[in-house]
Parts: sequence; C-alpha cells; structure tokens
Amino acid sequence: MIIKYAIPLLALAGVGFAVRTVLLAAQEPVSPPPLVEPARAPFEAYVAAAGIIESSSENIAIAALVPGVITEVQVAVGDVLRAGAPLFRIDVRDLEAQLAVERAAVEAAQARIARLEALPRVEDLRGAEAKLVESDAALTEAQQQWSLVEAIQDPRAMSREERTRRRSNVDVARARRDAAQAALDWQRSGAWAPDVAIARAELAQAQARAAAVETQIARATVRAPIAATVLQLNARAGEYAPTGIAARPLVLLGSTEALHVRVDIDENEAWRFQRGAKALAFLRGNRDFSAPLEMVRVEPYVVPKRSLTGESTERVDTRVLQVLYRFDPSAMTSYVGQQVDVFIEAPPVASK
Repeated sequence: MIIKYAIPLLALAGVGFAVRTVLLAAQEPVSPPPLVEPARAPFEAYVAAAGIIESSSENIAIAALVPGVITEVQVAVGDVLRAGAPLFRIDVRDLEAQLAVERAAVEAAQARIARLEALPRVEDLRGAEAKLVESDAALTEAQQQWSLVEAIQDPRAMSREERTRRRSNVDVARARRDAAQAALDWQRSGAWAPDVAIARAELAQAQARAAAVETQIARATVRAPIAATVLQLNARAGEYAPTGIAARPLVLLGSTEALHVRVDIDENEAWRFQRGAKALAFLRGNRDFSAPLEMVRVEPYVVPKRSLTGESTERVDTRVLQVLYRFDPSAMTSYVGQQVDVFIEAPPVASK
C-alpha cells in the first residue's frame, strides 16, 4: 500500500522542484551594489581621463655614477633632503690606493721644482771655484814653461818635440781654464729656465691625474641633485650597484611640497580637450577626496598608453595625450604614485 502511493508522490515532488528551478532561472539577476561609489563628473560636458600623482619635480630615478659594492646607505624612506645631501656610497678602496700613488707623484714633482729653484748650491759653487783656481794655476805653470822656452837663444838647446809639447800644454791649460770658468758661470746662473718649465709641466700633469682620481672618489658618493623627499629606497649595503638605467631605481626622489597629476587623455577624446578648462581630480577608491587642478603644461607628443588602470574596457594599444596638472597636497590626502579619476570640462558634443 505504501509503495503504491510513494512513487506518485515522488514524481509530483520532482515536477515541483523542476518548475521552481525554471522559475528561479527566469528571474533577472540582481546586480550587487558597488563596493565603492564611482566618482561623478561635476560638469555637464566633460572629458574623463585617468591620472597618476607624481612629484612636482617629476620622479627622479637615482643611479650610481661609479659601479661597485655599496658600503653605506645614508638615507631612509621619507627623509626630506637638501640639495647635495649624500644618499649612498660605493666602495672606493682601489681608487684611494691609486690616489696615494698619484699624490706621491705630485710630491716628487714638487721636490724636483724645489731642487731646481734652490740652485746654485753652495757646495757646487765651491767645487767649481776650486777647479777654476786649479786650472788657473795649471795655465800659469804652462805659460811659465813656455816663457822659458822662448828665452832660449840657441834653438839647438831644446828639441823641436819638447818645444811643441810645451806650447800645446799652454793651449790645453787655457782650454781647461775656460771650461772651469764656464762651469762656474753655469753653477752661478742657477736652474735653466726650460728645465724649470718642464718640471712645472710634469707637476701639472701629476696634479691633474690626482684630481681625476679625486673626482672618481667624489662620484662614488651619490648625492641628491635637488631638495627632495626619498620616495623609494632599493639600495642596501653590500649589494652591487650598476651604472645606467635600472628597471628598479636604487633611490627614487621627488619634491612633494606641491604635487602634480599626469593625466592620460585618450586620443579619441583629445580633440575635445581645451587648455585652461576647469579640471577636478577624485581619489581612486573614495570620491569624497577631491581637489581642483591647475594646468601646468601639455606635452604635445601623443604617446602609447603606459599607465594601465585595470579596467576591462581598456586597450593597451591606445595612444594618449599627456597633460600635467598641479594641485595643493593639503586639499586632498594622497601619495605619489596613486591613481585619480580626472574630469575636464569640455564643450558639449553636437548631436547629428
């Protein structure tokens, strides 16, 4: 008896479940409310664009001028720096050793100049004077010997060879005396001007080489080019710092006293943009945070879009006109690198 009625009841229950399922599927799905209310344009006609907040100096990616291992990092994220403040330092022990060699060369060149300028030495003068006195005595003796020969009346009293030898002795003694006099004059004249000029040129070369090494050592300490805030720090002591452009900058600086917004206007909307038109920025994530914008400049070259917002309708092959605006940081709590929604007042589009 129970089996007789159970099967029809189960069939009716299945039919009822199927009908209920069909009715529920036919109903319109209820869209969930947005987690965050999107910003609403304050203008009747407008150009909508996405923007990214950046520092008023534009973000400055700092790189090392001299490659090497970082020995010291002298800043932290958020530090407000003055122009020329040290950021980090590269190991320069090899350059310091080279500098010691170049400074020794400078000292040697200075010593050579000092030696030339100190001429003549008293000791050298005394030796030259003594040689002159000795040569004078030898000349006097040779002349006396020749005088004796000239006083002989009988030519047979002395051989021709002896007469020639004594005459030659006079000439040799006179030449030696002239050489001694010239040596004494040379000692008294001091250093020769061309020698001093060469020594000074060698000193200048040594000083230039030392200055070049000092410049390399100074470049090993990377400094802030302007007064700015440390936005990002990717330098660590012990890491190797290469030169050139890096995908991740060692230090990212920017002036945050005033902030800029770089707005990307779609090329299809660029023709509607007007210079000097009113513009308003809304912080992405909370439309209650907004700030009026003041145009700084328009970059006239239309570039491929790089700042992607993640929207499903966004195309990566879009080209955009970039417009730079400024705003007062006190008007809207925001950070460098944050995205904003920008609305720029534009003339209404005439309907066809």
